[in-house]
Amino acid sequence: MRDQSPYKPPYLPPPEDVLEIGAPEQFAALAHPLRQRLLFALGHRPATAGQLAAQLDAKKGNVAHHLKVLREAGLIHIAETRQVRGGTEQYYQRTARHMIVAHPQAAGTTAMLTAVAQELDRSPTDTHLTLRHLHLSPAQARELGETLTRLVDEAEENPEDQPLHGVLVALYRQALPTSTQAVPTSTTNPA
Repeated sequence: MRDQSPYKPPYLPPPEDVLEIGAPEQFAALAHPLRQRLLFALGHRPATAGQLAAQLDAKKGNVAHHLKVLREAGLIHIAETRQVRGGTEQYYQRTARHMIVAHPQAAGTTAMLTAVAQELDRSPTDTHLTLRHLHLSPAQARELGETLTRLVDEAEENPEDQPLHGVLVALYRQALPTSTQAVPTSTTNPA
């Protein structure tokens, strides 16, 4: 009896540990929610366009187009090819385990947050989403950022047969109002 489960290539880590995003074509590639979701999906194991389409509930042709854009931007690569039924399956993988956007652009950030919102909507279990604003000194903000990064980086993963969870960590300094006009805190009537 043949194994009915789909082929999974042996896991090899991405060729790079960290990729710093900076090229215009990389920012353009990150500016679409489906491409962000493809990068999320390729975070742990290579997959074919068909497997990704099924996982993300998207059309295979649409997925193939977005994979091409990601590949041309250097964000993914073909990790393995395999001959099947007279054709060739291509297994895509991220080029780096961590992708760092040193100077985020609004379109990419919007696409990423939209992709995360779509993932939250599709989650089969309750999710945890917290937004909080804190008054912090620069040193406290730096320490909090380092702690959050360490917490996520050091989280111990279970075997692949366990559910995959997404974690989004953002720490940003809230922008000052664009108006330089002072807002009075109280008013008094002249006598």
